[in-house]
Amino acid sequence: MIEKSRETKETQITVKLNLYGSGQSSIDTGVGFLDHMLEAFAKHSHMDLEVDCKGDLHIDAHHSVEDIGIVIGQLLSEAIYPVQKIERYGNATVVMDEASMSCDIDLSNRGFLVFEMPIGGRVGEFDVELVEEFFHALSSNMPLTMHLIYNRGKNKHHIIEAAFKAFAVSLRRAVTPNERAGIPSTKGVL
Repeated sequence: MIEKSRETKETQITVKLNLYGSGQSSIDTGVGFLDHMLEAFAKHSHMDLEVDCKGDLHIDAHHSVEDIGIVIGQLLSEAIYPVQKIERYGNATVVMDEASMSCDIDLSNRGFLVFEMPIGGRVGEFDVELVEEFFHALSSNMPLTMHLIYNRGKNKHHIIEAAFKAFAVSLRRAVTPNERAGIPSTKGVL
C-alpha cells in the first residue's frame, strides 16, 4: 500500500492504494454517491483503495471531488511510472441495464482527457458535472491519456457508474503484467 495526503483550506484527504490488490475498499468522502463510485472502481480495477476526505461540503462537493481525483491520480502515477513490463493500453465498454460507456486509456505519461457524457443535473445531491472534474483531475495528475465516451443510456446513475467501471476495467487491463513488453514505447521511455 502506498499513501498520499493533501491538505488545503478546502479539503483534508488521505488516500492509500495497492495497485495489485483484490478490490477491497474503505471509502469515506462525505459524498455518498462518490463513495459508491470509488467502491465500484476499486472492485472492478482489483485495486485496494482507502479514501478519507474531510471537505467544505457546506459549500458543495466540488473541492472534495476534484481534490480526491488529484490525489488518486498522483498515487497511480507513483505506482505505475516509469511504465515497463505491463500492457500500457487498456479499453473496456461497460453496460448497466440501458446505459453503456466506453473507456480507452494509454499510460502515456501525458495528461489528456476526451470526455463525452451529454447529461447534466443531479443524482440525488451529487452534481453530474463533477464527474468530468474528477476524471480531469485524475488524468492530469497521473498523467494518462483517457477517452471516456457515452454510448447510450437514460438513467444518470447507471451512466456514471458505467463510466467509473469502464475506467476501472481499462486500467486493470493496462497494468496487466507483460514481461515481453519491456518498455512499451518506441521512444524507450514513458
